[in-house]
Amino acid sequence: MSADTPKDYVLDSQIGFLLRQATQRNSQIFQRHTFDDLTTTQFSALFRLVTMGECSQNELGRRTAMDVATIKGVVDRLRKKGYIATREDENDRRRTLLCIAPGHEGLRERLSDLGTRVTNETLGTLNAADRRQLLDLLGKII
Repeated sequence: MSADTPKDYVLDSQIGFLLRQATQRNSQIFQRHTFDDLTTTQFSALFRLVTMGECSQNELGRRTAMDVATIKGVVDRLRKKGYIATREDENDRRRTLLCIAPGHEGLRERLSDLGTRVTNETLGTLNAADRRQLLDLLGKII
């Protein structure tokens, strides 16, 4: 143990350790309820796209807090699954725009239902005030 490490350091009460466990629990719940093998990152990108509408891949990455490499992989997988279509930007021929592919009416509701179910199960042991407080506090540290 180094001289600057407190002797009373307890891993089980550290933010990173607790956040990782909470994330693992949330991911397990998500995987039980998801459809078409969507991952949590695919869900985030797809929900953001369905709510904000057509946009560039870079903008979608910014709006979902994903770096360039991650959002590229997510978009590629969602295109393979048939959820995302692309088109050339009429104002800038070098730019490609993303949109929800035709045939996915009701996708927003389906994604909303999934997200709500996962959130409710993840936070199921908390009362409404504790849920709001947890989400508010997490929002303050990101």
